[in-house]
Amino acid sequence: MTGTVFAQPLAQLPGILPEIAIDAVPADERVWVPQAPNVWFRPLFFNTLGGGWCNLLRVRRSGVLSRHIHPAPVFGYVIKGSWRYLEHDWVASAGRFVFEPPGEIHTLMVDADAEHDEMITFFNVSGAMVYLDEQGMQIGYEDVFSKIEMCRRHYREAGLGDDYVRQFIR
Repeated sequence: MTGTVFAQPLAQLPGILPEIAIDAVPADERVWVPQAPNVWFRPLFFNTLGGGWCNLLRVRRSGVLSRHIHPAPVFGYVIKGSWRYLEHDWVASAGRFVFEPPGEIHTLMVDADAEHDEMITFFNVSGAMVYLDEQGMQIGYEDVFSKIEMCRRHYREAGLGDDYVRQFIR
């Protein structure tokens, strides 16, 4: 709209937290949160209002990582290395974008080349991850709040302090 003049200048409202602008791949290894042997995640953003998060997943081993389902969409972008889902015939390699529709069960697999290198993928997860056994029964879950707590515990133990995770929370 052009030509519209408002009587009051726009002002920043109180209580709005600043944007997040950080190095995605940190110089400090302690920022990577261990998730399983040779599997870490690096938090980038925790959306406590919408119930999702953005992170980098780093894997330095081959094999099945998890069988899971999401109740909401997930978006991924492979930065380094590759991975695949046992249920599909495509490979997510460096430079590939992946969309995971809600309700699809998939089993994340990293092939043997990860032992010599590493896989790093950016994920934007909406909702939660529900972990499943071979029969499709729930054996665990992660949501934005459990991910925050994982970070809080790790950062405390790593010497960065409980509050280190607060910079990623909005």
